[in-house]
Amino acid sequence: MGKSFYKYISDAWKKSEELKEIFKKRLIEWRRDPVVKRIEKPTRLDRARALGYRAKQGFVIARVKVRRGGRKRRLYGRGGRKPSKAGLVKFTPKKSLKWIAEEKAQRKFKNLEVLNSYPVGEDGKYKYFEVILVDPNHPSIKADPKINWICEKQHRKRVFRGLTSAGKKARGLR
Repeated sequence: MGKSFYKYISDAWKKSEELKEIFKKRLIEWRRDPVVKRIEKPTRLDRARALGYRAKQGFVIARVKVRRGGRKRRLYGRGGRKPSKAGLVKFTPKKSLKWIAEEKAQRKFKNLEVLNSYPVGEDGKYKYFEVILVDPNHPSIKADPKINWICEKQHRKRVFRGLTSAGKKARGLR
């Protein structure tokens, strides 16, 4: 049996030599973009569709950049006198960068719900993710039996409660 169209797309992404020059220019443009930017179409259509994206009203794609490396602790609010616990830098967060990207997208688009996300690239400073968001109040989403579960009240702000795929993985549930 022959390959599907989406299999050809995923194979093209694996062979990065062909896309290297185009991708280098893209990353330069992406670095100038804001942290969370709404985009028209997914960069990796095969991955987006595998994670639940459909090209219909009510679905939104946002590209999010997250700074690579360790996180910093808050400067203030460290009471007590244990100097070894008063450090600021080089802390490994309990969340993955993917989960952090999903949270950033949720904070930007408060009326939408995060469905899933996938990586699209990285440079020396940032990692880029595309986050799939769904509008739970849109009539086409409410009418679709495949996705209308997200309209129920128990799925509100699911990313902050670790209910997305990245959140479950970080909590050891997947």
